[in-house]
Amino acid sequence: MKQLNYQTLKETGYQGYVLECAPEKVLQFGEGNFLRAFVNYWFDVANEKAGWNGKCVLVQPIAQGLSKLINQQQGLYTLYLRGRENGEKVDAKRVISSVSRCLNPYEREGFDAMLEVAVSDDLEYVVSNTTEAGIVYDPACQLGDIPASSFPGKLTQVLYKRWQAGKEGLVILSCELIDNNGKELLKCVNQYVDQWGLEDGFRKYVNEDCTFCSTLVDRIVPGRVKDADEAARMEQANGYHDELMDVGEVFGVWNIEGPAWLEEKLPFKAAGVNCPVVPDVTPYKKRKVRILNGAHTGFVLGAYLAGFDIVRDCMQDDTVRGFMNKMLYEEVIPTLPLDKKDLEDFAGAVQDRFNNPFVDHELMSISLNSTSKWRARNMPSLLEYVEAKGELPACLTASFAAYIAFFSSDIQALNENGLVCRRPKGNEYVCSDDRWALEFYYQHRGDSVEELVHAVMTNERMWGQDLTQIAGFEQAVVADLKLIRGQGAAAAFAACL
Repeated sequence: MKQLNYQTLKETGYQGYVLECAPEKVLQFGEGNFLRAFVNYWFDVANEKAGWNGKCVLVQPIAQGLSKLINQQQGLYTLYLRGRENGEKVDAKRVISSVSRCLNPYEREGFDAMLEVAVSDDLEYVVSNTTEAGIVYDPACQLGDIPASSFPGKLTQVLYKRWQAGKEGLVILSCELIDNNGKELLKCVNQYVDQWGLEDGFRKYVNEDCTFCSTLVDRIVPGRVKDADEAARMEQANGYHDELMDVGEVFGVWNIEGPAWLEEKLPFKAAGVNCPVVPDVTPYKKRKVRILNGAHTGFVLGAYLAGFDIVRDCMQDDTVRGFMNKMLYEEVIPTLPLDKKDLEDFAGAVQDRFNNPFVDHELMSISLNSTSKWRARNMPSLLEYVEAKGELPACLTASFAAYIAFFSSDIQALNENGLVCRRPKGNEYVCSDDRWALEFYYQHRGDSVEELVHAVMTNERMWGQDLTQIAGFEQAVVADLKLIRGQGAAAAFAACL
């Protein structure tokens, strides 16, 4: 079977949208599955729906990357967006043609090509996703390196070359999963301006002519089809061999923090896609953490004790799904600052995302580090609900009891792998968390319910405060934990409905 490229695609009779030639408007650091299923997808749709007429030049951020494969396929790859939308199963295929080529800057030819793109009149944007460790200042980097080893170092080389050529400033869209990613990237670039002794005019160019945007990305991208037989069937149906086939969920949103003019400059609004420009991404991050991530942490531990193993099955159960929805709509959403309809729409999409028929998301994988997760994702909602309403939120309270139950269910041992517990259906499972947290639960394995709840709530290392100071919280969690141990977690969830 022939490898995917433009000629092969024509021979298969592919009827979807394809744009073979267009100006290179984006320089993108990162060529992995996520960016190709997210950023390059959005620009591809913008080409089709808004006539953007642009291509993305990819740069592999480390020495070993996908540049050869991408160039063999002339930037083409097949993207499947799979899941549920508005309750309906979706399995959408699209050949992405927004990528022109991929450069390897660790080879002289690729480095020179990167700097040629840097001074192009067509270039408008820089996009990056170089992992959470990518936005870091490394003082070992020098201006003359081929290339600078850090991503901010490479970006400074690119911007300096562009400034020297007298070209307009760029919009930089950072997608790394750290807070204030754009601001942190700008901070690193300014450190290189200082370290390398670059001109004041360049410093002004970086800080005033260029626009560094913090962004919030949200799309789950498994990347590959794990089942070899299914992958073979998909390839047979396509009629070509694709080394770069990518898979993501249907849901996707790209919140971009920037000035008002940026929304008109970017092609996304005209294309009608979910990439809004907002004055501050902080509320949207809070929305994601409290609703999406908070839903996971809020129900999975209890659901696992109730006998469930994957997220999708939980969404098929009236009690677990009802518990999650009541927690989100009645307890979490009232504490958040965004428009209520926006929040409810996001929560509605969460149920579709968790009910994805193509993803077997294991509850035990979500359970990792649940102590810090409950503190970051669920505790703020509980505290703000109590402050606003003057009463305890029933579901969030029960989820805290389920958290304690998960780490104290018939404890068998503490070993190098973690805390070994046994759930009611009889199988052993291993809790993975900070070692000190696991040692705490092991030391309290003989406590009564009342003693255990009190010890957990007064452990300020866990929560940053004494949770027994919340009126009625300790007594309510004791009652919920007794219900979980006596009648099961499903009974405790049902009692909240």
